[in-house]
Amino acid sequence: MNQKQDLCQLEKLRCTILANSREASRLVATEIATLIQNRKAAGKPAVLGLATGSTPTSIYAELVRMHKEEGLSFANVVTFNLDEYYPMQPEDHQSYMRFMKEHLFDHIDIKPENVHVPDGTVAIENIADYCRDYEAQIAAIGGIDIQLLGIGRTGHIGFNEPGSDQSTRTRMITLDSVTRIDAASDFFGAENVPRRAVTMGVGTILDAKRIIILAFGENKSVIVAKTVEGEVTPAIPATFLQRHANTDVLLDAAASAALTRTRLPWLVSNVQWEPSIIRRAVIWLSDKMTKSILKLTDSDYNEEGLQDLLAEYGSAYEINLTVFRHLQSTIMGWPAGKPAHKKRPGDRPQPFDHIFPKQILCFSPHPDDDVISMGGTLIRLAAQGHDVHIAYQTSGNIAVFDDDAIRFTEFVSDYCAAFGLLSDRIQKLEDHVEEYLKNKQAGQIDSKEIQQIKGLIRRGEARAGARCCGVPNEKLHFLNMPFYETGGVKKKPLGTDDIRILVNLMRELRPHQIYAAGDLSDPHGTHRTCLKAIILACDECRNDEWFKESEVWLYRGAWQEWPVHQVEMAVPLSPQEVKQKRNAIFKHESQKDRALFPGADMREFWQRAESRNADTARKYDQLGLAEYEAIEGFVRWDGTWGLND
Repeated sequence: MNQKQDLCQLEKLRCTILANSREASRLVATEIATLIQNRKAAGKPAVLGLATGSTPTSIYAELVRMHKEEGLSFANVVTFNLDEYYPMQPEDHQSYMRFMKEHLFDHIDIKPENVHVPDGTVAIENIADYCRDYEAQIAAIGGIDIQLLGIGRTGHIGFNEPGSDQSTRTRMITLDSVTRIDAASDFFGAENVPRRAVTMGVGTILDAKRIIILAFGENKSVIVAKTVEGEVTPAIPATFLQRHANTDVLLDAAASAALTRTRLPWLVSNVQWEPSIIRRAVIWLSDKMTKSILKLTDSDYNEEGLQDLLAEYGSAYEINLTVFRHLQSTIMGWPAGKPAHKKRPGDRPQPFDHIFPKQILCFSPHPDDDVISMGGTLIRLAAQGHDVHIAYQTSGNIAVFDDDAIRFTEFVSDYCAAFGLLSDRIQKLEDHVEEYLKNKQAGQIDSKEIQQIKGLIRRGEARAGARCCGVPNEKLHFLNMPFYETGGVKKKPLGTDDIRILVNLMRELRPHQIYAAGDLSDPHGTHRTCLKAIILACDECRNDEWFKESEVWLYRGAWQEWPVHQVEMAVPLSPQEVKQKRNAIFKHESQKDRALFPGADMREFWQRAESRNADTARKYDQLGLAEYEAIEGFVRWDGTWGLND
């Protein structure tokens, strides 16, 4: 490919990549506020098409702030929501009516009669008439001025699943299995997600005067690229937005990752050839040519659109060698350094190499993320003599099946009975668990007693998994951060108490290495919140003397893996360490066979971890590096990333 591709031809929708979701939300909220004010001045209503889910929540938060602090009135606003599950009572936890009230309607001065959310209680025989009336109400008010959209992994907009075309109007639809899996966390299991929904049609959405579609996070990147760069097809309903004259796509950096301009920027524009871009380009070229890095030639660079890089550096040999040496330097068999008697001439120096053993603190958002994502590294750190501590940030109690709670309660009761320890309190607890869970409704929050039992189950599994890695009980810290302990999927905002817990632990241990989960694609956002808390805690400790000799490493593995061009420390694992890591993951029996919240990847966690670690090792091998059984990859936190997200 000798010519740069035309970005306008590649991207068939206008895309704006913003620093983070908060910046995108402020931009959209400002546009909505301007519309409301302009329509009010003209004596007309502002008609908004609204969406639910995690994507628009920060938009609604900003609109509420504008109402309370800047006097923005919603008295002239009429809203139509995209969809609702069917059947669904408006007061249910998963109801979109309840969602809209909690996030927007209850906090502004909108008139109740101006709020329209599809009704999940309409009798089935009346649904067709109800949907026609919903369309008629939109038409009667003059149509929707601004329609907000998110996008599902299947490319659905609203609940218009694959197969929906631009002729569809408001109707009842059967939900795709992928959509139901993605909603599993809200309903405590995919089996509890309704199979149907009422949704605006693709045609209804395209009738809006202005459409803004937002996507945040790496788990949306592939479908965003297909929507923006692919052909229009009912298999991906969002592609019909290409036929709308006034649609904008707002993305954060993670959601843009699969776009050609982000993934292969040198093919669409002139780039600044910084080391990270060079690595990405050379690794891409090596993969495309199915050659190891050191075998790439000048003609390979010229034929695949990398002439500018070649011209800047003069020869393929020099570029190849630079990238190869960098990748070689990332391989760390001693991730926290060696003791003096193990050091040999020619060993690569590491940060704070004079300190041995090191204090290691691994933060695990859930009680199994440590062994899933960096179990091999934990095994190696412990075996190499470092003082390894693991801090479990949340109890993980919502991710335990009811059957497990019953089984453990029965065990306690039987144990007490066998040794003559049975008491009225034990019997009452067993009776409560049995009665509560027998009558529990889908999505209902557990009682405090059951939450505690489920938390103890996860705690016991965490101890067993850590012991398997060589980390004893006394080095484990169960933090039970307050933001998580709601008993439901919806969490409290991160608070000062959450940060204080982390700061106190860090100042007590004074770790030389901190490991944190940078895996942000978990289905209910706990990883993102936990990482933000760690970053804020590090920021508070930044001026502490001990922190000057500390480094922070980010791991992945449960949901995604670091691409090789980003990896800064690659810890190789032997076949025995892979087996030991697998055994550690197996100790988490409540997550074995089937996790309550599997996310997009339906494999068991041990299968995901082994596949990703083996794939990273295979990529290093294909690039011409040493061949290993598996590799766990890490990225160093640079002290700024994530603070503004």
